[in-house]
Amino acid sequence: MTTLKRALTWREGAGFTVAAVLGSGVLVLPSLTATMAGPASLWVWVLISLAMIPIALTLGQLAVRYPDAGGIAAYVREAFGTFSGRVIGYLYLATVPVAAPAAAVIGMDYVRAFLHWSWPLTIGGAAIILAGAIMANYLGVELSGRTATIIVVIIAVVMLAAVILAMPHMNSRSFSPWLPHGWIPVGQSLALLFWAFVGWEMLGHMAEEFVNPTIDVPRSLALAIMVIDVLYVAVSVVTIGTHTYGPGKTGDGLAQLVGLGLGREGMAVIVVLAILVTYGTIHTYVAGFSRLVYAQSRAGDLPLAFAQLHGRFRTPSRVLIALAVPFVLVLVVEWVHPLDLSQLIVWPSAIFIVLYIAAMAAGWRLLAKPRHRAAAVFGLGFSIVALSFVGWALVLPLVIIAAAWVEGKFPVAATKM
Repeated sequence: MTTLKRALTWREGAGFTVAAVLGSGVLVLPSLTATMAGPASLWVWVLISLAMIPIALTLGQLAVRYPDAGGIAAYVREAFGTFSGRVIGYLYLATVPVAAPAAAVIGMDYVRAFLHWSWPLTIGGAAIILAGAIMANYLGVELSGRTATIIVVIIAVVMLAAVILAMPHMNSRSFSPWLPHGWIPVGQSLALLFWAFVGWEMLGHMAEEFVNPTIDVPRSLALAIMVIDVLYVAVSVVTIGTHTYGPGKTGDGLAQLVGLGLGREGMAVIVVLAILVTYGTIHTYVAGFSRLVYAQSRAGDLPLAFAQLHGRFRTPSRVLIALAVPFVLVLVVEWVHPLDLSQLIVWPSAIFIVLYIAAMAAGWRLLAKPRHRAAAVFGLGFSIVALSFVGWALVLPLVIIAAAWVEGKFPVAATKM
């Protein structure tokens, strides 16, 4: 068994983090949440942007103190014991295998709208994005880190240009009435927006591969928080101010926004942006998830075969190959029976919220400085509030926790393959 290669700097770390968080949600969620809650959805974007700062900082402090590829699972194991860490690992097993194909389908749906592709061809495009992410991560962390950084720079420039070009089309009357549908949709949009802000934890999975995690992880997070919060809030403000949302527009919200400034030709740029945003997110999801499974296998919670690294690239190659199986299954389901967009998002969001609750609880338990513990307590409370709005989607993490309990009673994870 070899060890993960220490090759990442704060620049690659910031690229990974922004790519993970600034995902396919930006393509649809500003329009989708505005349709749900009206202009008041802007409050939710600002609130969650601010609330995610202590959450991200808590995850960063944990990554510095416990630079383990297991990420949240490792922190929870340290704070609450082996069984709790196993439960977190099981919850993660139900996130990326579903969330990554969902993100790929959302991104390629943009392409379908412009190029008039058939649905099977759209699913095929999503499969290519997923395969590319697996291959890039298979070939080593240096290539993976550089790829994420380049993609993030392009995304940030294009999104900022889209906001600036759409600003002249804003109208103050678009912000009234502020609460057209009451307060309940505002709360529901809060749960939905967790999808747009999950991904901070992926940096923790890469912590073992930083050259100097004590310095590089905080720098990566600081830059990522600034870029993500500014871009998300700016897109939300302009979406509402130009009223580029409503029934029939939630599937191509950002494209509608760019179309105001550049017309049909400019909207084609969004096709490229959609592919880059989608790939960037999935690229980082796959990187972090493969490290998690590797760490969980190393700890004996999953089959030991997944604890082996590639002899040359020192990547979790077996995990990456195995990840293709659930990706294909989810894409087949989407091909046969396309799911409602909000449902496709809210189910993995429910799991991520539970994971963040566990991470914040671990932060409160493990971090010593009062300000770090205060940040963890705030993140814990905020995550619990968000969880209260997920509705029936809460069933999924509860079922997974029950499955982890059963597996704990009848363990099979340590078997060799």
